[in-house]
Order: sequence, then C-alpha cells, then structure tokens
Amino acid sequence: MSTLWARIEPLLARVQKPARYIGCEDGAITPRHDKLDGGDVVAWLLAYPDTYEIGLPNQGLQILYEILNERDDALAERTYAPWADLDHEMRAAGVPLFSVDTHRAAGEFDVLAFNLSSELVFTNVLNMIDLAGAPVRSAERDADDLFVLVGGHAAFNPEPLADFIDAAVLGEGEEVVSEITEVLRAWKAAGRSDRESVLRELSKIPGVYVPAMYEVTYEGEHIAAVQPRYPDVPATVDKRTVADLGEWPYPKHPLVPLTEVVHDRLSVEVFRGCTRGCRFCQAGMITRPVRERPAEQVRTMIREGLRSTGYDEVSLTSLSTADFSDIEPVVRGILDDAKEIPGACDTMTINLPSLRVDAFTVGLAGEVNNGRRSGLTFAPEGGSWRLRKVINKLITEEDLYGAVESAFSQGWTRMKLYFLTGLPTETDEDTLGIAELAKNCVAIGKRYTNRASVTVSLGGFVPKPHTPFQWFGQNTDEELRRKINMVREATRRMNGVNVKWHDPAATTAEGITSRGDRRIGRVIERVWREGGLFQEWGEHFDLDRWAAAMEAEGLSLDWYVFRHRDEHEILPWAHLTAGLHHDFLWGDWLDALAESGVEDCRWTPCYDCGVCTGYGIEHVVASPIAPAGGSQGTGQDLSHGGDVPVTLLPTRREPAGAST
Repeated sequence: MSTLWARIEPLLARVQKPARYIGCEDGAITPRHDKLDGGDVVAWLLAYPDTYEIGLPNQGLQILYEILNERDDALAERTYAPWADLDHEMRAAGVPLFSVDTHRAAGEFDVLAFNLSSELVFTNVLNMIDLAGAPVRSAERDADDLFVLVGGHAAFNPEPLADFIDAAVLGEGEEVVSEITEVLRAWKAAGRSDRESVLRELSKIPGVYVPAMYEVTYEGEHIAAVQPRYPDVPATVDKRTVADLGEWPYPKHPLVPLTEVVHDRLSVEVFRGCTRGCRFCQAGMITRPVRERPAEQVRTMIREGLRSTGYDEVSLTSLSTADFSDIEPVVRGILDDAKEIPGACDTMTINLPSLRVDAFTVGLAGEVNNGRRSGLTFAPEGGSWRLRKVINKLITEEDLYGAVESAFSQGWTRMKLYFLTGLPTETDEDTLGIAELAKNCVAIGKRYTNRASVTVSLGGFVPKPHTPFQWFGQNTDEELRRKINMVREATRRMNGVNVKWHDPAATTAEGITSRGDRRIGRVIERVWREGGLFQEWGEHFDLDRWAAAMEAEGLSLDWYVFRHRDEHEILPWAHLTAGLHHDFLWGDWLDALAESGVEDCRWTPCYDCGVCTGYGIEHVVASPIAPAGGSQGTGQDLSHGGDVPVTLLPTRREPAGAST
C-alpha cells in the first residue's frame, strides 16, 4: 500500500478547510501496513458519509477504529466525505477516496464500512463508493473489489441501499466486526474465491444482513415476500447486542481534532438502551435493554480522557443521561477528580445531553452548577398532556416547570425546549400548547433573571421502522409548515421566546429514505447522479429533486410516505428485527390511539416486548431502585391534565384501553 499524499497536497490549497483531510490528530493510530505482507490481514476503511467536522466526534467509528487496530489480523483507518470543492478537484485530478490516517487509496483496503447516523446521507454513501473506484452496484463487483458494509441506527432499514451494499450490521459492532474480520481473513487466505461464497458466509454471522442472499417479490405496490435464497441463510436477521458495556471501555484514546468540529469535547458513554418507551423514538426501541457502564469506569474514562486530550468539557452521553443510576454522586466525583488534573478544575464543564424533564432535579442542577454553566435542553416533545400520553412521553406540565425552575434557580439563563410536530392524532390545540409551555417557562425564569430565554425547536416527525408508529402515515410538508407557522405566530409577541424549526421538505425526503423498500434505491441513485449530495445541509437540499426522481421511477410519495399501513402489510424491514415482537409493537400502536401510557419497564414487571426474553439479556442497572415517586420521578397521578385517564400496566400488557 502506498500513500497518495503527494497528489493530495496540491489540491488542498484550492479548497475550504484543508485541515479536514490531513489527519495527524492526537489519539490517531498509524496502522502497521507491513502486517498486510502475509496476505491474511483484513484492512478496514471506516467511513463517515458526512464532513470531517460532523464525523470525527462519532463515538461508534472511534470505538471500532481502536478495536480493529488492537487485532493482529486487522488494521483500520478513517475517511470522511470530501466537501463538494475537494470532490471536484479529486475527480479532475483522478485522485480516489483516501484515508486521513496515511492517505492511502480506498481501493487498497478490503472493507469500506459506513456508519449511518441518518438516512439523508445515503446519496453520500453512493458518492464515496464511486470515489473509491468500486462499482456503485454490488452485483457488479468482483473478488478484487471492496466489500461495502453499513451499520448504525439508520442501517435498521437498509433496503433502500440493498443494491449498493454487500452487508448491513444490525445493532452494536464491538463483537461483530471481529467475526466479520475472521470470515474475510479466511476467504483471503484461501485465495479470494468467488464473491458469492464469502457473502453467503457473512450472512451466517448473527446480526449481519446480506441483501444479495434474499429475494423480494411484489404484488403490485405491496411486498409479497422476502425469502432467503439458500437454506442455510436465516429467514430473519436479529440485531447484535453487547451484554456488558463494562467490558468495552472504548474509546481509550479519544481523537482530538486539529480543526473545529461539532461536539468538540470529551464524550463518555454512560449507558446504552432506554426503556422509557417513547413510541416515536427509534433509538430507544432498537437499543433495548438498558446496560449501564459501571460508575467507577465512567470516572476512570473521564479522568484518563481529560489527561490525554486536554479538554475541559465532558459530555456524558446516552439516550437519557439523567436516568443513569446515582447520576448526582457520579457528577460530583467527576468534579472532584478534575481537581487533580492541571487546568481542568477552574474551567470544567459537564454537559448532560438528552435530559429527561422528570429526571432533572435541584440536586443534579446544583452538582452541574459547580462546573461552568451552559445551556440546557429539555425535550417535552408534545405540546399537551393528551398528546404526550399518545407518544408515551409521560411528562406533566408540573414536571417541566419543576425542572425549569431547578435550572433557573441554579443560575441558568437560557434553555431549549425540543418538540416534534406531525405526531399521530395531533390537533391544532396540541400545537398551540407548545407556545403556552414556552411562555410559562420564560415566566418562571423571569423570577430569577431578566435574561431568561427559551428557544423552541420544532422537528418534523418521521415514523421510523421498528417503532409502534411505523404504521402511521406522516404529515405532508405543507401540513408541517402550517403547524410551524402556527407556533411562530403564537409566540411572535412573547418576550424571551425564540422559535427554530427543521425544514419540513427535508422531513419528507427523510420519510422516503427511512421507510422505503429496495425500489427506492433507484431514486437514491438518480438523486445522486443529478448532483444531490450533502442532503442534510440546507444549501444543498432540494425536495424537487427527490420528487422528480420518484416520478421518473414511477413511484408515489403518497404510497411511501403519507399513507397509513395496516397490521398485516409486509413492511420492507419485516425480515430484520431489533428483538421487538410484532404483537408488542402493534399493541403499543393501539394503546397510543387510545391515549394510553405505560411506565418504564426497569421499575415494573415485564411487558414482554421480546428483547430480554429473546436475547437472554436483562437490564444492567447499577442501582436497581426506582427513583423516588416512581419511574416518572414525580409520584403524581399520570392521568392529570387530560380528560382520558392514562392506562398504567403494573403486570403484563392488557388489551388497549383496558384499565387497571
């Protein structure tokens, strides 16, 4: 393998932010490419299909980067999507996609593996495959071409990419990347026989889905069946789950960029999974069960991370960080540890993303307040109690106002409230409730500071696969825009309230890519070939391009995005599972329509969703004691604030609407 640096360096003078492409970060690994001389080492190029500043902080990629490089039979480097300016220069100069670690051509690696955090990056995936010099369509690749793999949350419905990828990993990658390595190493050692044989072997690895091993048949617009092509290929592919997060204390050497990136701080994952049961949340559904990292390991990772990186800001990451057992003493311990690290104590900031309103207390506010204060984000998601019961975000107005008061009383002056719009059963009254909540939160803040402000952030709802809302037809972009304008108008004269929103047109395109079947692959390819790159970036996105591609391919936006599905329809991802029973998801959908909520199953008997029983893994919680007042943290009657009483399920799931 040889470096391309001499050909890359002259191009960097003609592009924005050349530091995106030079590597050399603290924490970076320089793989020993002489390991490849024996022929039985597998070379991975780990790719993030967005810019360097978005992709470098991604922990999933950093974790796999270290795990693979610790193996004797593997090496791994990183690459990110080149911005449009460098893309143009590379194509003009004949320079292929390259790694940022040693600037080697992508084609010299065995595997090009993408982390998919969202569906709108799919066109970038095709572009990077093309830049790597491999055929864009997997059926056209031969034994000498790269294997293209995808993983991450957006890979739980990989069908729109089925024609372009060789395999998708469902779930967590710490263990499965080693198993994939072993299959590919044996295939290389045997002389790289036909590609079909190794794909068939990969399909036998639990959690690995190989689209080419399955045949999809249709009846009109509907999917009739998805069947394996060979008897030894599994009919259903189950996700991979790491049982003990404490066995994987990665990344051990976090990357420190040379240029500005998003989330430019030390990040430590405190737990995986969430059992709050928010029906809109794909991440919470697909990452069950809860697995907490040991508290002492959290402190050790932060202590060592601060020393090695020089950061003075720490982010404790999870889907709901305030739910971490003993979060207050852990935060207190982190601040104590910082006193032993030169330069960290006086300026230390602890960032707690994904805060649950009903888990944020005065005590936690006080502990975080010992560090440098930054803005807080809470996510009520729905503007009324009725709607929050529908989506199972069981947060009362009192929960929200109590958390807001805790924050303002401890010195915060600004906060963000995140809401979804376009949720199932949503009415205009629910939408206007967003403005009312924001106004009341500012009023609470004004008791403590004249600088109190609240930013309302509105995101359009996309019903994602493997959630109870997967049967719901999402709102059109016109309807989403109407609802956003309602909130804007209602808050126009509210001092201290600001409104921001996600482009509803992008929400429609996300619905195409996240809910599609294999036929949507033709649309993605057409959008890419017509210049549709970086579709998460507003300056590059154009819904008209997507709509035109759908029409050109004879496919209907209404069919794929806006219509409701029924219980017996075969969904594109039906042969892929996150462990959740179909009956559980359908029952939860009916409960949603009945405005019926369920409590966090960490603190109640099992609802039989299928994950724990199917995988033999139970929740790993360091302090298995329910928060004071119950799993919602309030002890209040959860039917408060609405005319329809919420259904609480203390034992097993009852028929939708049943009382207990």
